[in-house]
Amino acid sequence: MKQITTLLFLFLFCKINAQEVKGIVTDTDNQQPLENVYVYNTNSASHAHTIANGSFVIENNRIGDSLTIGLLGYEKFHIVLAESDFNSGLSVTLKSKTILLNELVITEQIDALNSISKVDLATNPVNSSQEILRTVPGLIIGQHAGGGKAEQIFLRGFDIDHGTDINLSVDGIPVNMVSHAHGQGYSDLHFLIPETINNINFGKGPYYADKGDFNTAGFVEFKTKDDIDYSEISFSYGQYNSLRTLAMFDLLGSTPNQNAYVALEYIQFDGPYDSPQNFNRINLFGKYSTYLKGNDKLSVTLSYFKSRWDASGQIPQRAIDSGLIDRWGSIDDTEGGNTSRTNLNVEYTSLLSDDLQFKSNVFYSQYDFELYSNFTFFLEDPINGDQIKQKEVRDIFGFNTEFIKDSKLGSVDATYTGGFGLRYDFVDDVELSHTVNRNETLSYMALGDVNETNLYAYINAEFDFGKFIVAPALRLDYFNFLYNDALQMDYETLAETKTIVSPKLNFFFNQNQNLQWFLKTGIGFHSNDARVIVQQQGEDILPRAYGADLGAIWKPFPKLVFNSALWYLFLEQEFVYVGDAGIVEPSGKSRRYGLDLGLRYQLTDWLYFNTDATLTHARSVDEPSGEDYIPLAPDFTLTGGLSVNNFKGFSGGIDFRYIDDRPANEDNSLIAEGYFIADLSMNYEFANNLVLGIAIENLFDTEWNETQFATESRLQNELNPVEEIHFTPGTPFFLKANVSYRF
Repeated sequence: MKQITTLLFLFLFCKINAQEVKGIVTDTDNQQPLENVYVYNTNSASHAHTIANGSFVIENNRIGDSLTIGLLGYEKFHIVLAESDFNSGLSVTLKSKTILLNELVITEQIDALNSISKVDLATNPVNSSQEILRTVPGLIIGQHAGGGKAEQIFLRGFDIDHGTDINLSVDGIPVNMVSHAHGQGYSDLHFLIPETINNINFGKGPYYADKGDFNTAGFVEFKTKDDIDYSEISFSYGQYNSLRTLAMFDLLGSTPNQNAYVALEYIQFDGPYDSPQNFNRINLFGKYSTYLKGNDKLSVTLSYFKSRWDASGQIPQRAIDSGLIDRWGSIDDTEGGNTSRTNLNVEYTSLLSDDLQFKSNVFYSQYDFELYSNFTFFLEDPINGDQIKQKEVRDIFGFNTEFIKDSKLGSVDATYTGGFGLRYDFVDDVELSHTVNRNETLSYMALGDVNETNLYAYINAEFDFGKFIVAPALRLDYFNFLYNDALQMDYETLAETKTIVSPKLNFFFNQNQNLQWFLKTGIGFHSNDARVIVQQQGEDILPRAYGADLGAIWKPFPKLVFNSALWYLFLEQEFVYVGDAGIVEPSGKSRRYGLDLGLRYQLTDWLYFNTDATLTHARSVDEPSGEDYIPLAPDFTLTGGLSVNNFKGFSGGIDFRYIDDRPANEDNSLIAEGYFIADLSMNYEFANNLVLGIAIENLFDTEWNETQFATESRLQNELNPVEEIHFTPGTPFFLKANVSYRF
């Protein structure tokens, strides 16, 4: 009878006073906290996720309940709760393993689509800076200026140029450049070393309250590693004087609660062109992380990159047809440039209480840019040619702060996320000038200083009704634009301010463990160039974008995941800042709608297939039918690949990308030709420390044009200008060999 009374007391005690269980989850290999680990009570169906310091709190538990603890890429951990677990808490370590698609449970993930991207990255690692953005499903890039210029981006029927309609960041540091000398939103990711990437988060559409300027077509957020598993030295050499060296060193080894590593990358490349590109770039990266009392985390990152290059420039088809040049020739081979960037970033995360966490980073970037281009040849100046220089020196200061609060709204679980931050750009001598041979300035077309400030705040809520989640959000942005025109005789500061409110409302329905439906809606914006804003007295400062996505993520079979979305996006003003001429070309309102499709299939533990397709209808709203095409907006793209991951020491795969023919001008009279390109990589690992491999770009030696524009130009021997397709030829069959040693 006494035993029965004791058991009854313990049951009631746990039922009433000890329903909550706390714990910490760490990695077995390096004893570091793990974030976003799923904790599930199989008896009560309650669940939780770990936060940045590895801690979790799960409610509605009793003695004898079973907990399942797991994270994609780690072995699952199972435990039956004992009385001591309610008092002292749990300490769990997870052992890493090969990521397998059949272990993915859609409803366990914070964001299922990003978890799928994590599988992509693990099965087919990125090994060049140009491949970094290609890891985003449905995103295609093109290079057209000697390897040093930021890539042209295509996503969801957008020719995003260099970043006008996509928000890019690395560890909370913004990549997009506002009021840039070459174009609004210019985004150069070349300071990011691929091997330092830990995770890639992305989202399509303007549905995310923590993302502001340029988040219309979507966003991409890169997270770098806190530590590395081993030190590595790598060397690659190939055709066209292609060379890459990489060195990564773990500085602290197995030191408790601390990590530090450095990475150095050097690249050079001449390309297949008659005039060598003479491209070279050096990257330096260092990161130190430490865990403080209570598993608060502090990270300090310092990086530097510098590059220089020559470019053959875009060439007109008529010059090839007439025999003046071949595909690898140039009209003006004095194009090119140099650029550099230094980043300092301090990140801090803390658990302020059991239900309140804090995340913040403070950053500084120093950026230099100088670019020489000639798109029209002798159209404006038949004697000296039309070469232009775009140059700027920029300092960026800022911080991001976020609070995450777990709470209740009645009986409904609620999570509130609030944040605020600042970005301040000070840009000296934003220059556009007419030059000759990169060493003589004939005249200034624009010259001045830009000061631009963006203050923001946002609030996001998630209400969990079981299978149904409602997530409303609101974002507030304040901008201050200042410009001092150095070409005016009298000193004057031109200024404009603008405030914008961006609401979002998202819905998720978890029909079962492996089927999630979603409806996302929201308003976003992209900012205009400060020089244009002050000249136009504040017109079209922050054009809005209205979007909606209806879709699903479905896992019908253990090794097959399918995602789809019907989407719509309306822009109040689709503009392109033409830095080449120092003017804005507004094209009015635009409308895009389409269908995204994605498929992931793991044929075996070591063989993985992925593909993503996007169908788009993109048109200008106010133009008559037949003259309403949006230049360079693709209506069909397809990407994918088949990869081998650690099969008896072998790894590698074949990747492909396709973009269809697309209009190059408003009436579709000029066509930018589509292409299908496949790349191959193969590696073999000896004794877990020596890796030999080859990589082939353009495996089938396809003749293709990487970037294309409808341009009016005049050659030196021509009396009248001609408008036609100007293009940069894509690299032909390109073989590289590499060797890596790990220790």
